[in-house]
Amino acid sequence: MGKTIIISNRLPLQINISENNKVEVTPSVGGLATGLKSFHQEGDSIWIGWTGIAEEDIPAELEDEVEAEVKKQRCVPVSLTSEEIEKFYYGFSNRTIWPLFHYFMEYTEFHNEHWEAYKQVNEKYAEAVVERLNDDDVVWVHDYQLLLLPDYIRRKKPKVTIGFFNHIPFPSSEVFRTLPWREEVLKGMLGADLIGFHTYDYERHFLRSVNRILRLDINFNSVNVGNRVVRSDSFPMGIDYKKFRKAAKDHKAQPRSENSDIQKKLDYHKYVTRNTKLILSIDRLDYTKGIANRIRAFGYFLEKYPEYQEKVRLIMLAVPSRTNVPQYQLLKKEIDELVGRINGKFATINWTPIWYFYRSMPFDNLIDLYTSSNVALITPTRDGMNLVAKEYIATRTDQTGVLILSEMAGAAHELNEALIINPNNFEQIVDTIKLALEMPEEEQIRRNKLLQKRLKRYNVEKWAKDFMKSLDNTKDSKKAFKAIELTENIKKDLFDKYSAAQRRILFLDYDGTLRKFVDKPEEAMPDPDLIQLISRLGEQKNTRVVLISGRDKETLGTWWKNVPVELIAEHGVWNRPVREEWQLTENLNNSWMTSVRPVLETYVDRTPGTFIEEKNYSLAWHYRKANPELGDVRANELSAVLKDMISNHGLSVLQGNKVLEIKNSGVNKGKAANKLLVEKYDFIFAIGDDWTDEFLFTELPDQTVTVKVGMNKTEAKYFVDNVDEVRELIDQFVSLTR
Repeated sequence: MGKTIIISNRLPLQINISENNKVEVTPSVGGLATGLKSFHQEGDSIWIGWTGIAEEDIPAELEDEVEAEVKKQRCVPVSLTSEEIEKFYYGFSNRTIWPLFHYFMEYTEFHNEHWEAYKQVNEKYAEAVVERLNDDDVVWVHDYQLLLLPDYIRRKKPKVTIGFFNHIPFPSSEVFRTLPWREEVLKGMLGADLIGFHTYDYERHFLRSVNRILRLDINFNSVNVGNRVVRSDSFPMGIDYKKFRKAAKDHKAQPRSENSDIQKKLDYHKYVTRNTKLILSIDRLDYTKGIANRIRAFGYFLEKYPEYQEKVRLIMLAVPSRTNVPQYQLLKKEIDELVGRINGKFATINWTPIWYFYRSMPFDNLIDLYTSSNVALITPTRDGMNLVAKEYIATRTDQTGVLILSEMAGAAHELNEALIINPNNFEQIVDTIKLALEMPEEEQIRRNKLLQKRLKRYNVEKWAKDFMKSLDNTKDSKKAFKAIELTENIKKDLFDKYSAAQRRILFLDYDGTLRKFVDKPEEAMPDPDLIQLISRLGEQKNTRVVLISGRDKETLGTWWKNVPVELIAEHGVWNRPVREEWQLTENLNNSWMTSVRPVLETYVDRTPGTFIEEKNYSLAWHYRKANPELGDVRANELSAVLKDMISNHGLSVLQGNKVLEIKNSGVNKGKAANKLLVEKYDFIFAIGDDWTDEFLFTELPDQTVTVKVGMNKTEAKYFVDNVDEVRELIDQFVSLTR
């Protein structure tokens, strides 16, 4: 069993260099750092990330000391220059991905130099990982700064197990597709074996983007990517419940003389104004948190319900964040002005409506605020999870207190007993604040009992274990896949058998096997290199090459007119021996086509991007260019209609790669191929990518070497990744008899 490598943008450490050049390292306080602390410390793992200090700001004489101090915590530092931090972190990560993924498209910037820096830094992380990576290790990549990293690692270590967790929302495909580098980002994420999100909605948005943009098929929550199956799932992140619970109990039990200055001020406030209630608001200063709207709503609350003036106070803690990004600077100015305006309008000699703190606070002070506030008001306009909501509930040792939570926060999916609001609905927020302030204690306790029970059970350790267990299960999925990858060792044995064979026959599918799929079938003619390759294969002594395809005989015959290969068209309806005429292999009729075609035309009219291909004895409805989701829906619908319509007419419906084909039931590739095995062959080979090729794999003799192109469920014995590998394999066959 190998080690686990955790990778995040920042290490779970705070590194400071004092004025006298002394290196100080302390643990970070935060969701991810706290969440994975025990997992990291108790297991065999290393953590890779940036130190938080620019490369230029670390004195040369302290570089070794910084690295040594970091290594004591089983961490590996990644060094970033000031320019990389500016373009990668403040640039692409926080001016492109962050606003776009949170639906703030008006703040989203697209700069190619930022994108290039993002790629460069992800490569730098990949190098740091690969340098320490063995095939039996497990890699866990975290968050939006490293979306490309799974694929970068996969390219260098294809066999390693990789997990990726996205801690922010994933936007709808309509929003995500506005990103100029959308394909590269999706492919980067798909380098992982398991991709985790906080909610099912984010997972669904991701899968829909993969389907619509990359045109990859989705099977429940899985995606076939070449020779791999990538799974996605939702794992709502918890908190260190015991830590917050214990801190709250200790805080309650400590003597008043040991209380912090903030707690003393809170206690004095409660003593002087005994009926006044406190509403708590804690956030990073970020435009996604809805802070400005929250302040406006509180001001409106004081206007709408003047009886609460001098009887309620909003404690607002805004933690500084990304202070050099323009939008954050403007937000800070807006919040300062709003707080000043409301305090100026409503304040009295003895009462200030809003206590506003613009700074970070130590953990103990957070506990002061959590335990002293009657209501927590958390109203982000979009938030991946929001752990503050969970922390507030965990600290309510007497089970009183009311949580008002935005439905746009990931946590809202779990915390159903909270008062859930739309952060853009002022009337609803205001009325909910009143409801929270007036809620009877027994109702508060009833709700919080349920919330605390849930948070205690699904804590951050459970979250980490569930993700790693699911990631480990992906290994079993690989083992359960029936076909075996055509590795170099297997190829060597295959080539030995090929060379030793006295008579060979090879059945080669065309579309998706020898030639990549294109939107228009008529544009898929073979390129000169392919024609030359297959010609050389067909010219080999004692070698019979059969191109077996679902295409019509006219197209197939024209494309391969002067090539010494045998052709089978329309899944076995027609056969053309080398340099001979086409022969009909079955006694068929096509009179049924006149009644079926109008049905297909109806679906063409209803489904933009689809068209009908008419062959001699079959009709095909292609939907490769249609909207992927609509195409799949229409295909299922059309398939059901056709099966009901043709059930007693000796016809069948074949589901191919983005195509439905109606044909005679007695015809398939396996039956057609078997007719050519009158002579004895000591080497039989069949390769294809489609469902129609499964007839080849099941009906040919047991000794046949059957190969599937792509990692899909199949009866083939082996699989290869793509068309390029197919051509490389055939080229090696050709070279064996030179």
